[in-house]
Amino acid sequence: MNNLTKMKILKPAHEVFEAFVDPAKIGNFWFSSSSERWEQGKTVILKYDEYAAEGAIQILDIEADKKIVFRWGDGEEGNVVTMTLTEMDHGGTIIEVNEEGFNGHDENLLSQMLGNKEGWVYMLTCLKGYLEFGVNELRAGLVLG
Repeated sequence: MNNLTKMKILKPAHEVFEAFVDPAKIGNFWFSSSSERWEQGKTVILKYDEYAAEGAIQILDIEADKKIVFRWGDGEEGNVVTMTLTEMDHGGTIIEVNEEGFNGHDENLLSQMLGNKEGWVYMLTCLKGYLEFGVNELRAGLVLG
């Protein structure tokens, strides 16, 4: 089972890519902080200060300005997220986020998929606000629970 979310960001792919991998930028739209620059083979700690939460992601594959693949969740059982960046000829970038690994037999699958989609749409909206308009205070506005 997978969940696919897409959004157009009116910035070059390089700027979109750097917003994720640069620890100085990610706090402007997604997590509060990232322990280090995202590179293939690294395990990166992401923190949400507002929710007193943190988690590790394992960077599985990365191609500058084109693709980021990571695993998060419970070790080898966690979900795999693939972010694909496609720069458009007439300007802007399509970012596609595909999360795979949901248990199709889980009785809570529908609520998990809906919550997951909500989270990706919210993150991408915050990314758009940050990169296109310089708004960096949307990130912590999502109410959990």
